[in-house]
Amino acid sequence: MTQPTDKPMPSEPGILEFLRICGAFYPDDAVDASIEQQRAWYDALCAQFDRPLPHGMATEDSLIKGWIPVRRYRPAALGTQTLLCYIHGGGFVVGSLDSHHAICAEIAETAGAELVSIDYRLAPEHVWPAQHDDCFAVLGELLGEGRKIVLIGDSAGGNLAAGLAIRARDAGISGIVGQALIYPALGGDLVSGSYVEMADAPGLTTADTAYYRAILQAPADEPIAHPLLSMSLAGLPPTFVSVAHFDPLRDDGRDYAARLVGAGVEVWFREEPQMVHAWLRARHMSEGARAGFGALCRAVTHFVAPAD
Repeated sequence: MTQPTDKPMPSEPGILEFLRICGAFYPDDAVDASIEQQRAWYDALCAQFDRPLPHGMATEDSLIKGWIPVRRYRPAALGTQTLLCYIHGGGFVVGSLDSHHAICAEIAETAGAELVSIDYRLAPEHVWPAQHDDCFAVLGELLGEGRKIVLIGDSAGGNLAAGLAIRARDAGISGIVGQALIYPALGGDLVSGSYVEMADAPGLTTADTAYYRAILQAPADEPIAHPLLSMSLAGLPPTFVSVAHFDPLRDDGRDYAARLVGAGVEVWFREEPQMVHAWLRARHMSEGARAGFGALCRAVTHFVAPAD
């Protein structure tokens, strides 16, 4: 695959092959296409990287509050009553219960925990705060079952997970025992740091990020939508943050982790030096992605262990 010489690029063969495959299914200028086309391309890409579920994994689709689709994953060896709650990425525009199917199953399997994946409403048909409100409604329902919760989200899902933790804290809602944020979008300023250094990074550009923010229509001063704007991060649950070096969102995660540490929150932070945005899909073909996914699963396992 030929790349412009000024485009920041990793050198790991596995992640380069991952980018080649992604480019064959989801073009770099995908955001210029219709919403229907973007979703068709994304669905095809996700199907390309799907994998068989772990042996004995049971899944069940249902509705929460009568209209929010969720999928439950129950591993054959269940070692905890703590629930994992997964919120998928996709810029708030693409993604579904199917897009992160194998990822959710493998996290549940490794942690020995039941996982609930949320199919929140997408933009532009539904703008802020529809996505967040859907996830908050599911969170309330799950906590109402008397279960403790670990929030997990990647990219836009990382944004929603971080916002949920802040909203729950502010509402005096307890029961969230950890959060794992994977290359999260947290509201950086788009004109400094990694947004400039990695403006043309493969997989996600700063222009793409601006597009997704605009289509969501969240108020620019809303800290639940832009967690880096939160006045205080004290009292949030233990947090795992993973960022990709070749990603304009990198410094969102860096800065958020630093602020959490400053607020006295227990934090595990990883920067994956050869990774690009969306590297979770490369976990079976890239050594760096495999290591990053292993670290994510260890953190989630750590969060659920104290509950029992």
